[in-house]
Amino acid sequence: MNKKLHISGHVLLGLATVAGFGVAVMLLWNALVPSIFGIAAINFWQALGLFALCRILFGGFVGGGKLFAFGHHHFHKNLIREKWMKMTPEEREEFIRRRHFGHGFGHFNPDFFNKEGASEKED
Repeated sequence: MNKKLHISGHVLLGLATVAGFGVAVMLLWNALVPSIFGIAAINFWQALGLFALCRILFGGFVGGGKLFAFGHHHFHKNLIREKWMKMTPEEREEFIRRRHFGHGFGHFNPDFFNKEGASEKED
């Protein structure tokens, strides 16, 4: 019985959270959009639908936002640079050869990813 009460508490908390976001969207929309853009005010159900649409387009329902992922640190890393630094010189040459860097838009400098400084060689 305690487990059912615990689960029902989570369900009620989830519903209250969704309703709270719906009310927040409705209040913000009705306070800002009609006066700025001259668009009609919306009701609670329209606000809840707008909230769901925004979550689908921009945030998803599981795992956080896609565009505005403030808590996700993998967006702040330079993954290409980390991969480059772990490569051997032979792997770097192969990577450059396969990717055709330097063709069309100028010369590719392989030392670009090396923070210790560029090499002194001239091409």
